[in-house]
Amino acid sequence: MKKKLAIIGANDSITLLILKAKNLGYETHVFAWQCGDPGEFAADYFYPISVSEKEEILEKCREIGICGICSITSDFAVPTVAYVARHLGLPCNPERTDVVARDKYEMRKAFQEYGGIYCPRFFETNGDLQALDLSKLHFPIIVKPTDRWSSKGVTRVDSMDEIAHAIKVACKESLKGKAIVEEFMDGPEYSAECIVFHRKVSILAFTQKITTGYPHYIEKGHKQPADLSDYQKSVAKKAIDRAIKALDITDSAAHVEFRFLDNGEIGIIEIGARMGGDCIGTDLTPISTGMDYIKMVIDVACGNEPDFSIIMEPKSVQVNFIISKDDMNYYKTVNHDGIIRKSEFDLNFDMLVTDSSNRHGFYIFCL
Repeated sequence: MKKKLAIIGANDSITLLILKAKNLGYETHVFAWQCGDPGEFAADYFYPISVSEKEEILEKCREIGICGICSITSDFAVPTVAYVARHLGLPCNPERTDVVARDKYEMRKAFQEYGGIYCPRFFETNGDLQALDLSKLHFPIIVKPTDRWSSKGVTRVDSMDEIAHAIKVACKESLKGKAIVEEFMDGPEYSAECIVFHRKVSILAFTQKITTGYPHYIEKGHKQPADLSDYQKSVAKKAIDRAIKALDITDSAAHVEFRFLDNGEIGIIEIGARMGGDCIGTDLTPISTGMDYIKMVIDVACGNEPDFSIIMEPKSVQVNFIISKDDMNYYKTVNHDGIIRKSEFDLNFDMLVTDSSNRHGFYIFCL
């Protein structure tokens, strides 16, 4: 009898997880809001249940008799995966992680309380400017919703005149109507793809980030492997290990965004208890390392030690996103024989790209 794996979500990225699980011999049971996503058709069994209906998903998984439950790139799927796994006695992160790995303010507090992790000055606000004490903050600062991702509502602020508008935007984007205001950590930006099994943190790859810069820092490209020295990797690994442990991430993938600061510190920007989106986890990491990252996520979800075997030749790889006409013109100069995968392109450049969720498309190519 096939082992039964529950999967939360059915979008393009998660379809890669579904197909991988099927290739590994699992019977796939997929839960998502029904909207015609490809995972609905790739699954062995599809249940039109919203990701937010965690109690209903739990009861169905109990009835099915699953051996594990997982997702890969979705922040919204993470707490549902953990909730179901905890109630069925399956491997997962503790309940505390649902909060501290999804709320940027709670995450900063967790880093501060754990100790040994660099933290900028920060505070939370619901938009009441009169209640704020900005006297201790040094500009520039960064303002972000406490509970959103994909660069939504993120603004760098360089003067007191700009802060009211930035907080208003961030609070409006926040699901809870709250923003975190923190001193800006300046320096080149990277991320790390990790797999955590029984609290042991393994870093698979470092990603070099290419952003639009001031003021919104929308990600326009990612490259693996990152141009880091062995010393830089060693320093980053120590900081990342502490930060992951501070959030009690024990059994899952982890995506860590960080900067190398001028003062020699590693500034952890934020961490998700999932693999990186933007094709980082699904495409770039397997290509640049030769390892099967998606299989590792499935292994951990089912209580099996992840397999770090190199199954194909590692290659340098990059994903570029189409944000402007200039990006489209550059795409036309790229050797298309080297393109591994690309999306459909939306060429309506009259639509302003305000965050990572409304870019015009992407393409992945080997360097």
